[in-house]
Amino acid sequence: MTEVGLASCTKSKRDAPAKPRDLYDTPTLFTKVRSYVDATHDEWYVLSAKHHLLDPAGAEIDPYDETLTTAGVEARREWATVVCEQLRKGTHWCRDDTRHSRWKKYYEELLPHLEKEECDIEIPTEGLQIGETLSWYTSRT
Repeated sequence: MTEVGLASCTKSKRDAPAKPRDLYDTPTLFTKVRSYVDATHDEWYVLSAKHHLLDPAGAEIDPYDETLTTAGVEARREWATVVCEQLRKGTHWCRDDTRHSRWKKYYEELLPHLEKEECDIEIPTEGLQIGETLSWYTSRT
């Protein structure tokens, strides 16, 4: 069974181009999510509002100022369709297990696509407040 972790990008980014795993390195929550998915999953990706699905070790990208938190439902649906297609085209499309990490706006429109793929979906911090989420990740990294 392949476990794939998905970590959402954050608004805060470094000031210079960086690999996706490091571009969002400034927020405490992203670093905790990154450590968790890196340690507990076979592979993981960054969900980017601008670039869709990013390999964390991929080519450097420039900082950007886009978010799904203020995007409309239709824009998030289009984004989710692209992400799902990217997952399908990847060499490790999950048929067994996918885990999502944080930010509902980044996964709520993606879930219907993944449910069609017969993935087991786990959202370990769903319903937790930010402090509780930080504590959850801290206790596991």
